[in-house]
Amino acid sequence: MIGLGSYSFFWRQSAKNPKPLSLIEVFTETKNLGINLFQICDYADLEIMSNQDLESAAEHAKTLGLTIELGTKGIEPWRMSKFLGLAKIFDAKLIRSMTYSSESKPSKQEAIETLKAQIMDFEQAGVVLALETYELISTKDLVDIVNAVASPNLGICLDPANVVANLENPRECVELTAKHVKNVHAKDFAFSRQEGWVGFTYGGAEMGTGLHDYSHLLAKADPRSNGVNEIIEHWLPWQGDIAKTIELEKRWTQKAIEYIRSTK
Repeated sequence: MIGLGSYSFFWRQSAKNPKPLSLIEVFTETKNLGINLFQICDYADLEIMSNQDLESAAEHAKTLGLTIELGTKGIEPWRMSKFLGLAKIFDAKLIRSMTYSSESKPSKQEAIETLKAQIMDFEQAGVVLALETYELISTKDLVDIVNAVASPNLGICLDPANVVANLENPRECVELTAKHVKNVHAKDFAFSRQEGWVGFTYGGAEMGTGLHDYSHLLAKADPRSNGVNEIIEHWLPWQGDIAKTIELEKRWTQKAIEYIRSTK
């Protein structure tokens, strides 16, 4: 299933927007685009909302017919417990996370031990934990962690754009993780020359115009045959003012939906 995530609404929900969208407004916008899945990912307000506000948001999603996934950073026991509680409120069956957070940077063995101690809670709740590929941990180490824990409720959120910062090849990342993929973050990326031709900027691109070989990802990970959701994200740089930035964000989102729907 194609979904949108919080990073599709990054600027519309940011403090730079004079009228930032609420979570409920984002749900409505998602449905208006003909999308029935939303991943609340790295959305700080989620962790400070009252139970009443959480339940209201969850009820709104249910009324719209939206499936909800959640996303956080870190695997600390308190964090995993909190997000399993949030998953229950939203009836979410997947939580995306990372092995590292701002508070904790476990070694590979520490991550394995931490996850082994917690994974039964996910199994009992019927929730999948998908650890994202990113630059602070090698793709090989991430796969090693998933293999060591060996639970059907632990897998990988595949985002090959992230690993370039660790000098990894995105195609190799896809191939290493293919059989463990539980979630896909779909965004395009490209290099552009800086002014004066001194160095490069690595950033986002409109889906289908950059370097992401999405056909390769579909062929190797086969998310659609495996019931794995594809969540649209953006790395959209600031365009000089909020109106221009939001307008481009909306365009990128629409183009990404069209692009992914056009792929087979």
